[in-house]
Amino acid sequence: MKVSVIVPAFNEERLLGESLRAIRAAMKVFDDAELIVCDNNSTDRTAEIARAAGATVVFEPINRISRARNAGAAQASGEWLVFVDADSSPTVSLFAEAREQILLGRCLAGGATVSYGGTGGGAALLGATLWNAVSRLAKWAAGSFIFCEAASFREAGGFSEELYASEEIELFVRLKRMARRKGRSIVILHRHPLRTSARKLELYGWRDLFVFIAKGIITGGRSLRSRTDCHAWYDRRR
Repeated sequence: MKVSVIVPAFNEERLLGESLRAIRAAMKVFDDAELIVCDNNSTDRTAEIARAAGATVVFEPINRISRARNAGAAQASGEWLVFVDADSSPTVSLFAEAREQILLGRCLAGGATVSYGGTGGGAALLGATLWNAVSRLAKWAAGSFIFCEAASFREAGGFSEELYASEEIELFVRLKRMARRKGRSIVILHRHPLRTSARKLELYGWRDLFVFIAKGIITGGRSLRSRTDCHAWYDRRR
């Protein structure tokens, strides 16, 4: 079984090197694995850092994370795809747990609970706790860590390129329907949470994030199709 690990990256020179070192170490649990970084039109040293880490670098000129993930997946040759965000550091234990689920043969896709690093403090802990509860209950994977059978990912049509944010939730809504139809499962791993950055909370605070969530609910998700409304993902603050 070959696994393709895909990292979408937009102006990630500050955190990418650390993330790729963690990913490289974790990838050793797989017998055959490749590392792909999608440079999503970065203006910094993102592509250079990725190449230095031995990754295959794919370029996506249109700055949208769904397009970056899909561009990386289009170049992948693995039977399973693992998406990891460029500000996240998976452990060997997390990848080993994902491998275990894959080899059991029932799982179609999955994700993991998260823990936030950085200076978010109690707010970050609360945010992680709330998200992890929703994630495990709804079987929605955080975009920072997703694993999916490649054939099923392509059958589902990949990430929606109409969305600027929450594209992972929309994908998992479709994958859950597919899993039910095929008698398979969606799993959210929780024994070894993914350590990811709390920088959005640090940079924008609870108020801005609450406004973003509320606007998404009020507009029935239409705001997720607006780059302006999803500015926290696309401005150059890092």
